[in-house]
Amino acid sequence: MKKRAKLSNVENHEFFKDLAELPIEILRWMDTNSTNTLMIWDNSNKIIYVSNSITSLLGYQTDELLGVNWEEKVSKEDVAILKRRASTDVTFSQPLAISILDKNGKYIWCECDAKRIISKNGQAYNAAILRDISDKKETEEMMIRSEKMSIAGQLAAGIAHEIRNPLTSIKGFLQLLQAGISHKDEYYKIMIDEIEKMESISSELLYISKPLTENKKMEDVQQMIEDVSVLLKTQASLNGCQITWSIDGPHKVYSDRSQIKQVLINLVKNAYEAMTDGGDIEINVTSTDNTIVIRVIDQGPGVPEEIIHKLDEPFFTTKQNGTGLGLMIANQILERHDGKLEIFANETKGSTFQMTLPKQKNNNPKAFI
Repeated sequence: MKKRAKLSNVENHEFFKDLAELPIEILRWMDTNSTNTLMIWDNSNKIIYVSNSITSLLGYQTDELLGVNWEEKVSKEDVAILKRRASTDVTFSQPLAISILDKNGKYIWCECDAKRIISKNGQAYNAAILRDISDKKETEEMMIRSEKMSIAGQLAAGIAHEIRNPLTSIKGFLQLLQAGISHKDEYYKIMIDEIEKMESISSELLYISKPLTENKKMEDVQQMIEDVSVLLKTQASLNGCQITWSIDGPHKVYSDRSQIKQVLINLVKNAYEAMTDGGDIEINVTSTDNTIVIRVIDQGPGVPEEIIHKLDEPFFTTKQNGTGLGLMIANQILERHDGKLEIFANETKGSTFQMTLPKQKNNNPKAFI
């Protein structure tokens, strides 16, 4: 006669009755040897079940987490995202990457699939499967740093040219002042303007090399577009390309300024590198009630439809000296902003890379599904 499983921490919940019909030896084996951790919480956010593999993942014993509010163990930045994901019946194509506090007080990166589940009696539960991805995240961060340094190196020639011109002007005015020429106040103002231009360019270069952090707030879209245009216009010009932009009104978007600018830099840089015969690169900004749409439109050879879906894969590139990481990084950044990146072939010539971002902090889990 088979033994009925008795799971003390969940035996009063109908959700587990079918599971409890399995022999307890099977359940124990599954619970102990699974590389994934199952966590379930009720509508009051209290953890009612967690599998034994939590010990190897985060160091806790199961009874240390039962009855605990799960929000206390997840980083503040990820709580809202996970709540939205877990509270909907929508099936998402990609798992979340969230950081969870372990027993030693250290945040561990985990991959998380969350789902709202309704039992036969209509009771709602939230379930999540957790996987340790610390090594994967470290590798991704190394790849991102490598790509950023590659971009910074490629921009160096254009930036050196951009800084050399103000330096030449400043040197000339200093020589005039040294010779005792009049109109000093006017020359001082010009020199200060030139110095501020160099400060702006050097600041933008520092943004590229900064590690990815979460510092989201309402940011002015036009200012970000202008900053990227100033940073890249010289390098684009050296490739025979001109950057133009248009915007249908003043807009703000809830974002990390440095990250969204990193995406724009990647897209514009890809555009002028693809346009071997030169041409115009247009940055076009439009809006809907809830979203901002930023399009980077080039006049290059275009992306063949059969490889468009591969462009966000790591190390896939059509460029001879490319790393294949730029669009992968762009997609990761936009996912962190509840946004998305789409690629379209233009009717006549070239491609359009389209970013869609929510205007406000996104509280609608179906916004981009």
